[in-house]
Amino acid sequence: MCVSRCTWAIAFAAIVLQGCAIRGAVDPALLSFDQSRLPAPDVALRIPGLGPCTDNPDRTVSLNAQEPVTVLVHGCYGSSGQFRGLAQVLAFHGQQTACFTYDDRDSMDVSAAELAAALDQLVRRIQAPSAATPVTVIGHSQGALISRRALTASRPAPIGGGDAGLQLVTISGPFGGIAAASPCGSPVYRAFSLGLIAPMCRIATGDKWSEITLWSDFIRRPGALGRQVHSYLKIDTDERGSCRQVVDGQCVEGDLTFSLDEQRNPAVDRDPAAKIVEVQAGHVEIVGDKYVAPVKLIAILQQSGVMRPTEPQRVAALDRLLESVYGGPRAR
Repeated sequence: MCVSRCTWAIAFAAIVLQGCAIRGAVDPALLSFDQSRLPAPDVALRIPGLGPCTDNPDRTVSLNAQEPVTVLVHGCYGSSGQFRGLAQVLAFHGQQTACFTYDDRDSMDVSAAELAAALDQLVRRIQAPSAATPVTVIGHSQGALISRRALTASRPAPIGGGDAGLQLVTISGPFGGIAAASPCGSPVYRAFSLGLIAPMCRIATGDKWSEITLWSDFIRRPGALGRQVHSYLKIDTDERGSCRQVVDGQCVEGDLTFSLDEQRNPAVDRDPAAKIVEVQAGHVEIVGDKYVAPVKLIAILQQSGVMRPTEPQRVAALDRLLESVYGGPRAR
């Protein structure tokens, strides 16, 4: 009886985890974006895991080495192209980006180590004028967990040799563990499933299966941020009642993936560098998709100084950009 219940629980967890993002066919028009307002690039970098914020197979990152860089980290079932819109909004404000891509079925510790190695190479190749924040890392959903882990003090060597200043932003990260996957780490389920729970969890979620539950060391001992992290903006989304798609006035696809309890963790929230902002927004809505522009996220990033303010005379141009990229500034 318990084995069948465990099987159902893991199947349910797999369905929930698939809600992190939706993969689809790549539109050739989405392999680039307007970078006319960015500083002229003077370096072309080939760094494992890093690339432009599109799904272009050419992963060369062209940057101006004297300007700050924002590195975007997608969630599960995502890709660099998921952040093309946000990268274009940042480019509109003169801010250059790169995107980190990883295998979302790998251990998150492995992915975090890969991100740290990529950031190390990036920092060593640029000299931003503001020593305090040459690189900002923004991670969404599972990417939030990976981003924070990459910047903890437990790393064998500091990124860029220790002189670089880093800024961290996490969005909708399940720092408290994923509730739907709790059977994966439960001693009770492990005992009554006759040991079958572990292989079922691995099949459902990959090598990260033991890290995503509230029972894991990854969740319970997240580690302190390294001294290089000068600021940490933690954005928690209250996703209750949110909807990803409305047809004829009816919600046909919900946008609740993680509760606030799943996003909270005292060991993370009490970090001296952390500034926590809670916003009423859906899990995908907050970063934007084809139905809605990330206007709430843009406002938070600008209020926090992560994104440059929009010049008054360019507000209308920003609205036009949001309409062209997302289908409307506030479209549903």
